[in-house]
Amino acid sequence: MPESMIKVTDLYKSYGNIQALQGLSFQVCRGEFFGLLGPNGAGKTTTIAILCGLLEPSSGKILIDGEDFGSRSKALKAKLGLVPQDFAFYPTLSGRDNLLFFGRIYGLWGRRLEERVHAVLDIVQLIDHAEEMVKTFSNGMKRRLNIAIGLLHDPEILILDEPTVGVDAQSRNAILESLQALNRTGVTLLYTTHYMEEAQRLCQRVGIIDHGQIIALDTPLALMQGLGEGLICLELNRPADEMLLRELGQRGTIKIVDDEGRRLHLTVESKQRTLRELLEHLEKRDIQIKTLDVLGSNLETVFLHLTGRHLRDTLV
Repeated sequence: MPESMIKVTDLYKSYGNIQALQGLSFQVCRGEFFGLLGPNGAGKTTTIAILCGLLEPSSGKILIDGEDFGSRSKALKAKLGLVPQDFAFYPTLSGRDNLLFFGRIYGLWGRRLEERVHAVLDIVQLIDHAEEMVKTFSNGMKRRLNIAIGLLHDPEILILDEPTVGVDAQSRNAILESLQALNRTGVTLLYTTHYMEEAQRLCQRVGIIDHGQIIALDTPLALMQGLGEGLICLELNRPADEMLLRELGQRGTIKIVDDEGRRLHLTVESKQRTLRELLEHLEKRDIQIKTLDVLGSNLETVFLHLTGRHLRDTLV
């Protein structure tokens, strides 16, 4: 594997009796566009807070560019840039004045500060709006300003937490293109999103986290290929018995996704043939189907199969 830029090993974090992280381990390679996906409450926010030094882990180890992040040295922290989900700027200042203010907080002054302000405005395509008051910006422009602030000190790693929430399709596309261009310059990106198509488009690898652990980690293509042709999701009128599970297991990989055993996922190589055989078998057994979905193989389907939920369902 290429050189790692972020290496998380056996990370634990508890809040009283609640275990937010339970032995979390993963690594992000230098120059990689890495997605961290998971339902609400899975541990993503806690992981990001620990990586940024905002929280202390209960135990475990983090290496940033080969150095122990526990040292929290100024040089080490300078390698990291954060783009939070919440807006982090002053709406009554112009875009440029916001960047000048935060640039000075980063320790930038004079010509270097002016160069970086111009550079990040160019990256996020806001040069023509630099002198406008931020409260007049659209949500998409505000999201792009958030990214610009995270880039001011020229970090080697950029951590982005839901950077396209609440923006229109045109603004989202502009943000994604900016991030792809940034990644091509060698910046390592750690990305969380509730829009699965973004992760499928952007990320070279994705890690799916649930209950404080990584439950799958690979390229989007490899994860999708693991589903075969697709996924059959069904909810029955009564719990599946051992005979039914054996029958379904002969047609694909079966997974029970609820405590009662009524909701089942079946990964299959041939959706049409398997669905026909499945319906015939259930009719013979006098088992009724309450809901049925036949899904193609994509990253959203992978997530649904692994966690039992659509990623966007977790927003509610």
